[in-house]
Amino acid sequence: MSQKNDTLKIFLALIVTLGVLVLAIFWFGRLFFPTNNQDNISNSPQTENNSAKNIPLNKRISNGDSLLIPSNSTPQKQTAIQELGNQNYNEAIKQLENSLKINSNDPESLIYLNNARIGTNESYQIAVSVPIGSDIDGSQEILRGVAQAQNDINSQGGINGIPLQVIIANDNNNPEIAQKLVPELAKNSRILGVVGHWASDVTLATAPIYEAKKLVAISPISTSVKLSGFGDYIYRTVPSDRFAGNALSRYQINNLKKKKTAIFYNSQSGYSQSLKDEFTTALYADGGEVVAEFDFAKSNFNAGRSYPEALNKGAEVLMLATSTSTLDQALQVIQVNEGKLPVLAGDDAYSPKILEIGRKDAVDMVVAIPWHILAYPNSPFVQESRRLWGGDVNWRTATAYDATMALAEAMKVNPTREGIEKALSASNFVANGATSPVRFLPSGDRNQAVQLVTVAPGNNPNLPYQFVPINP
Repeated sequence: MSQKNDTLKIFLALIVTLGVLVLAIFWFGRLFFPTNNQDNISNSPQTENNSAKNIPLNKRISNGDSLLIPSNSTPQKQTAIQELGNQNYNEAIKQLENSLKINSNDPESLIYLNNARIGTNESYQIAVSVPIGSDIDGSQEILRGVAQAQNDINSQGGINGIPLQVIIANDNNNPEIAQKLVPELAKNSRILGVVGHWASDVTLATAPIYEAKKLVAISPISTSVKLSGFGDYIYRTVPSDRFAGNALSRYQINNLKKKKTAIFYNSQSGYSQSLKDEFTTALYADGGEVVAEFDFAKSNFNAGRSYPEALNKGAEVLMLATSTSTLDQALQVIQVNEGKLPVLAGDDAYSPKILEIGRKDAVDMVVAIPWHILAYPNSPFVQESRRLWGGDVNWRTATAYDATMALAEAMKVNPTREGIEKALSASNFVANGATSPVRFLPSGDRNQAVQLVTVAPGNNPNLPYQFVPINP
């Protein structure tokens, strides 16, 4: 009997050991050879859940009578929204002011406060469409720009004496949702223009609707070259991918003195595909060449295999044309590279995630973005943004501010939908932007160069790494 027990114990011990070994192999594989599946990108801002997608359209639009961003909400803000729904504006103002004393870094509250101060008085309306259901942080970056512009406009007497009211809409950064949401916005004849959208794919999907409804949309984020000249009512305050592609190519050839590049991109993203194509065209024109391409969207994408292949093909530089949804895969490439080859990237790589996870491996990486706060330390916009939000803002806030100011300037000329389009398209149109004038090319593109920034060690112990501008 004792011998049988000993045999059984040995057998069970072997089973347990084997199980532990299999589990260890599994997690080792996940750590060093991750696959491009949904689990890998579940924390991406682009990833939606079903509850976020199934929100009714009437719950996606608010002038202050409903809460669209519940995170970090205060009891005072919730009370204010109830009071706004009942048109008790004085009480709503009091509660929102108290809420902002508790959480000053809340653009939704500031927009609702400015709306409450208008009450039932005459106003001009615009809407801002943001990806709340998929990217709350990104949404608030845009809303801070719109809120600051609204604050500036109304505190200076409004638009020809009439204040600006802002409607917030949640499009989830989803083309299908946005295509249903935009007609709802267009049905409101008081809405004279829209600041939006985020992803180029969403702006492209909704552009025909804006054209049909003769409603101007100014995107502070979408950079795809497909939007250039798309129609009379589509504009943007962010430079197109052509500007970014040219700037990165010139930096590679003139500064890095390298010619051969491996590109990593997401074939499922219009923005990523656009940036890849523009960079490739610019690089060949500048005397360089693309020696390899790797698609983040492929189910078998593996940074551990792709990187050696890029080296074998002679790559001297890595170009990450990543979209937000494939930022994890881009980080895998950065980590595998360990700072050995120079890394270039587009504006979707301008993310805290690159700094927090990439750390020393991301040092010297060069990213093309529209704007950086450290390039304008003495700007009134920068000083006011720090006062309002208690910290530094990024380029998305600046370009959203510019989009709002452009609409307001056009309203001064003619506060109708078609009048705004005519004003924006005039050759002499100019609006005061965050740190530089806002002018548009005939294509609707922003007439402005991009800013190159690089990852460098930071001086703040709470911020070990940071993006800093590269001098022109």
